[in-house]
Amino acid sequence: MAKSRFDICLDAVLLYEGGYADHPADPGGATNLGITHKTLARWRRVSPWWALPKSEVQALLRTEAAKIYRASYWNRIQGGQLPPGLDVALFDFAVNSGPHRAIRMLQAELDVAADGQIGPLTLDAIERRPAGQLINELCDRRLAFLNRLSTFATFGKGWTNRVAAVRNAALAAAGATTTISTKPNQWRTIMDLLNGYKTYIVAIFMLLAGVAQLLGIDLPALDGGSSGHLIMEALAVLFLRKGLKSDIARA
Repeated sequence: MAKSRFDICLDAVLLYEGGYADHPADPGGATNLGITHKTLARWRRVSPWWALPKSEVQALLRTEAAKIYRASYWNRIQGGQLPPGLDVALFDFAVNSGPHRAIRMLQAELDVAADGQIGPLTLDAIERRPAGQLINELCDRRLAFLNRLSTFATFGKGWTNRVAAVRNAALAAAGATTTISTKPNQWRTIMDLLNGYKTYIVAIFMLLAGVAQLLGIDLPALDGGSSGHLIMEALAVLFLRKGLKSDIARA
């Protein structure tokens, strides 16, 4: 019996999501077959997630892992409705960096509403794009995102090789051939970086404006805002953003 696209794509993912690992620099913690400690605990309805012993992660079998992949990743990206090639590119991205982020980056490339959900509008936009071009653009965005991560120095070489291999497999499945670059588009990297830190940029501008007013430099565009008020608001935004990111990381 011929393998389904899900099984083919899962085989590709598991080439890089191997056996048990618990690297101290990996924010996912204990992982087996690509399934993190937290993901397995939520799948088994164990709360809080750390109440599930790590030994359960280590004992995870492929049959259960496949069910998690199908329910939490493949179905989430509507893998069965995607054209061959794009399915494995988006699936592997979703497994590696989360379905919501992978879908939003695909939607940003398609210039449709980036709501993190694959619906009729996204599927229609996919149909209108050449498969090879879309696969390359998605992989470029993925590589640019990975390059911005603080753990890139530790895992960057493996991630870069993984994206290159997935790109090759995806292009082959789509029947497309395109020159492949393992380096992210520099302009796209800069724009994505600025977009990800726009809250910080605004806050820093407010802080500098407040300091400028203290030094007697008039800024007409900010007329009406006292220096002390601007500085306090800027500091509040910076610390609130930092606190929110910490809370999200612990969730």
